[in-house]
This record gives sequence, structure tokens and C-alpha cells, in this order.
Amino acid sequence: MTTCYPPATAPFARILRGLRAAALALALPVIASAPSAAAPPPKLPPPTDASRIAAVVNGEVITDADIMNRARLFAISTNMGLSQDVVTRLRPQILRQLIDERLRVQDAQTRKIVIADQVIAAAIRQIEVRNNLPAGALRQKLSIDGISNRTLVDQLRAQLAWNQILREAAADRMNITEADLKEQQRLAALQVGQTEYRIAEIFIPVESPTNSADAQRFAETVIKELHAGAPFPMVAAQFSQAQTALEGGEVGWVRLNQLDPAAAQIVPQMPVGAISNPIAVAGGLLIISLQAKREIGREMALVATLRQAFFAFATPLTDPQNPTDQQRQTLARAKAATATVHGCDEMEAYAKANNPPDHPSNPGDVRVASVNPPQFRQMLETFPLDRPTEPLVSRDGIAVITICSREQKNVGDFTIEQVRQRLINERIEMISTQLMRDLKRKAAIKIRDQGV
Repeated sequence: MTTCYPPATAPFARILRGLRAAALALALPVIASAPSAAAPPPKLPPPTDASRIAAVVNGEVITDADIMNRARLFAISTNMGLSQDVVTRLRPQILRQLIDERLRVQDAQTRKIVIADQVIAAAIRQIEVRNNLPAGALRQKLSIDGISNRTLVDQLRAQLAWNQILREAAADRMNITEADLKEQQRLAALQVGQTEYRIAEIFIPVESPTNSADAQRFAETVIKELHAGAPFPMVAAQFSQAQTALEGGEVGWVRLNQLDPAAAQIVPQMPVGAISNPIAVAGGLLIISLQAKREIGREMALVATLRQAFFAFATPLTDPQNPTDQQRQTLARAKAATATVHGCDEMEAYAKANNPPDHPSNPGDVRVASVNPPQFRQMLETFPLDRPTEPLVSRDGIAVITICSREQKNVGDFTIEQVRQRLINERIEMISTQLMRDLKRKAAIKIRDQGV
């Protein structure tokens, strides 16, 4: 049986819930091609004087160079040209974002919260996965365009630290009772047949009327670049101030009564794939990407169940034509499993005995239509049940899969866990707003419009 090296497309790992995205990119080759040399990099203004002070936050300095580096990061992620005019339009919002990040990091330091380097590395990899980039591509692009890796690392450190602060602050407020859950399910049942929307968001805060014009200009710049093809997840990860930023702005399925009233008026008028104009909502401006629509409680889809064995490489596979001895031996083990393990029960027993701890044998129900690339989706649709697949090679190892069942299911039903998670997210957003308001009220912030 030959080895399968699938084409360079989005990783199947994103839809296998409970599995490490970076460790089981079943449908990815081990490395994608480097960024095309044919596409010229955006024209960037020269770095400003690092000594010029733009703001002081509780004694910590933010320089014009910090602002320019963040603007340059935005430019390379959207492939936009960064003229001085664009920098001028981006500057006020970037400065406010940097001030918020300094306040969050300072609060984390006070609470003795430390974000480990490996956690930041994992967050960078998640951004790459969401944008269909191979491992290391983001750092490589920063280096090529002359941007310090610290620019991205500092931003992610602030986001991750703030998430941990919120988790700790919310720990004693997450008492979601069975009565809460039942009431939410009752309300959901009343809306069966109504339309539900899958959205992603970018939230731009407006703290006072004095900065509303800056926020509006910034939002219009962001929308222009999104319309020109900038990846929504990348832009959201950099500039959204909602808790969904690290998820690329992904909100998931929502009903109109779960949205701000202003957004609820706009979303039903949007075609799937559209990006909204800035929507004035409580606390700021919202940019919405409408990804899909469905009827609440009535969504039939083909669902597959799987069992899988995973054979890890000792080192990442970077050249499929020149694997190491250990990688060749791993392939031999995977082929042996394909030849000797039959049926779902045997595959599950084999995987439980041999898989690494972070690779469960059962990924749960897989919604076939959402699987990419198309070749893998076709395999899930047509491959015979209870037979092992060929070895599926990724950067980190090899998987052998047995498809146990395929059936049409109503995937629109609300589960208790979905309801619980939505309630948790709503409370965390409320806590985030309150904590930021308190930090700014207590902080000593001095903005120097012209720098010094």
C-alpha cells in the first residue's frame, strides 16, 4: 500500500475536536511552499526615531517606533501598502491599543501572572493554522519585512495574560445553575425554525466622543483592506478588542436576540460572505463577517464517526523525499497497522494502547461538509466503513483512520455544553469591560500627540 502525501491545503485537524491542531494536520503535506517571490512586499515607511515618546502609561514609555512596528505588522498581514497617510490614519487607534496592552500586562505582573514562551509559540501556530500557513511562516515573513518578532510576541503576551486575568476574575462568578441552562434551552426551543447566523467580529472600542472620529477612520481602513482580500482572522487577531481576537474573531452561531440591537438590524440584510460597514454598538464599533446562515434546530448534515491511530515523529518531517530513519520506521509501523488492524473496535483498542496521550482515538462526530481539503472530504464520504485508510502523513507524524459510520443527523440541536459556554462568554465579556474601565480610571496615562 502506498503512502499518501496529500496536497497543501487547510488542515483537517481544525475539525477534529479535542486534537492538537499543530500535531495532527492529517491533510497537510509536511511543509508548504514559501511565500511567492512574485508578489512584491508592501512599501513601508522607514522606522521612526525609537526615542520619540508617544505616551507614558504608569511610567512605562510607548514610542513612535512601537506604533510604527505595529502598523508594519498590520501592513504585512493584509499585504497593503503602508504610506505615511495610512500610518497617520492608523496611529490613534494603534496607540490606544498599545496603551490598553500595557495596562493589561502591568495588571498581570501585579497578579504575578507569567505567560510561558511555549504558550506564545502555540498561539502563533494557531494564527498560522487559521490562515492556512505552514509552521514558522509568520516569523519568517516578519523577518523578511524587517519587523522584530517581539512586536507580535508582545501583542500575544498581552492578550494571553488578559485571558488568564479574566479566567481568574470570573472564577467566582461562573455559577451557572441548572435552572439557568434549562431556561436558555427553553428559549432556544421557542425559536426553532428561525434563522441563526454564524459570524466573526472585529470590535474597535470608542472610549469617548473625542476619539470616535479616529475609531471610525480606523474601521474604514480595516474594511477597505478586508475587501481587498486581507484575511479576516489575521486582522481580528491583531486589532479586535473583543475576547474572540485570539480565535480570529470567530463568534460562532448566534441568534438575533444575542446581538447588540444595532447589529441585529444589519445582519439579516447581509448576504453570506459579506463584511459590514462599521456598526455603532455599546462601547465602540463592530465589523461583522457573515459566514453562514441556518434554521435554528433544523440542519441536516452528513456526520461521520472515526477511530484513529497516530504514530509520532521524533522530529518534524521537513522533506518527504528524505525522511530520517526514525520517520521511515514510523511509516513501517503505520503500514503494519493498516495491514493488521481491522474494524473500529480493533482500531480503538490499538490506538488506546499505542497513541501518545494527547492524541485520543476518538475525535468525536465529524461534520463531513466542513472538512478540508476536498480530497479528504471525499474520502470521508466514500471510503468503505470498518477498513483502515492508507497512512496519512503530516509534519508531526502519521495517522491511520477507520471510518465507523456515516449518517444524516440534525446538527442544529442545542447541547447543554453549548448553552453553558455561551453564558460563560457573555459573563467574561462583561467582566473584561469592567476591569478595563477600572484600570484606566486608576492609571496615570499621558499622551503626547507630537512625541518628544
